[in-house]
Amino acid sequence: MRRNILITGASSGLGAEMARQFAAKGHNLVLTARREDRLKALQTELTGQEGLSGTTVVTYRLDVTDHEQVFEVFRAADAELEGGLHRIIVNAGIGKGTPLGTGRFDANLETAETNFIAALAQAEAAMELFRARNAGHLVFISSVAAVRGLPKAVTTYAATKAAVGTLAEGLQLELLGKPIKVSAIFPGYIRSELNEHVANTPFVVDTEVGVRAMVAAIEAEKAKAYVPGWPWAPLARVMRLAPLPLLRRMI
Repeated sequence: MRRNILITGASSGLGAEMARQFAAKGHNLVLTARREDRLKALQTELTGQEGLSGTTVVTYRLDVTDHEQVFEVFRAADAELEGGLHRIIVNAGIGKGTPLGTGRFDANLETAETNFIAALAQAEAAMELFRARNAGHLVFISSVAAVRGLPKAVTTYAATKAAVGTLAEGLQLELLGKPIKVSAIFPGYIRSELNEHVANTPFVVDTEVGVRAMVAAIEAEKAKAYVPGWPWAPLARVMRLAPLPLLRRMI
């Protein structure tokens, strides 16, 4: 059992719900995010639950775009928990973005820096720890938006999530047959703070339901998983093959 888990972006949304569900399964947790007050509230919630008295939950304030801090926090967390970190979930991300060429390069740049460059820093820091002991499970949270290029405000976001998926696959190829495992999880539309402003989201599921599918795929250490499996596994295949005129009608 990979008992000790670090989750970035754990102060809200999918990250916070993953923390709740992993804690319920008896995992020790390191929770990181920028909003320390929310992390502390989540820590209090988890440690105060009946039946979780033996579960360790520690928090670190972390801005994943501060790359030096990423390495510092991962190393400190690895040293704090007995046995070190067994699984690291690269989850932190944002959903900002605007159509290219409309004067908001700043929003697209922030999205690219947070969702991909920061994910690269987290992967570097995680793999440093895992290579040292030749063990571990690195999990990247991508998105079904990674399957194809998407228009307007989602263009940059989709590109960053595709890059995250490719990063995961490159590591999987390198580590094939070795003790270090790598997973890429592609959530469909799961209700969270990231998408609460989006209207008419098709096939959306509640946070608890969607994250339950994510946690199951992570625990199974699947190399690649679209979650929830229905309808996103077949839809991803259709999206991947659809010609652009058809894809535009689908999204």
